[in-house]
Amino acid sequence: QVQLVESGGGLVQPGGSLRLSCAASGLTFSNYLMSWYRQAPGKERELVAAITRAGGNTNYTDSVKGRFTISRDNAKNTVYLQMNSLKTEDTAVYYCNAVRTFVSYWGQGTQVTVSS
Repeated sequence: QVQLVESGGGLVQPGGSLRLSCAASGLTFSNYLMSWYRQAPGKERELVAAITRAGGNTNYTDSVKGRFTISRDNAKNTVYLQMNSLKTEDTAVYYCNAVRTFVSYWGQGTQVTVSS
């Protein structure tokens, strides 16, 4: 059974930092493109960042470029999202996604709230 378990969310002040983790089990982690998505209240889920199977290439949505960094440790079956210089508009539930051909898995999400 595939499981993706996110952790690291919480309440942080504007300008602060958080590091999200997503631990995967039940799959061959290194075979999957890994991504972080987020969904704010009343908005559609959007792609935040993605990283290729070996970690050699990354991609970010424009609003987080220069502030967020996605990384992965295939030995630990874990993908990370380092979030710096957080803004109130980063408030959302953040989801981990694992995808390969015809297969996609989601975590349950972790809440990130940026507020003073």
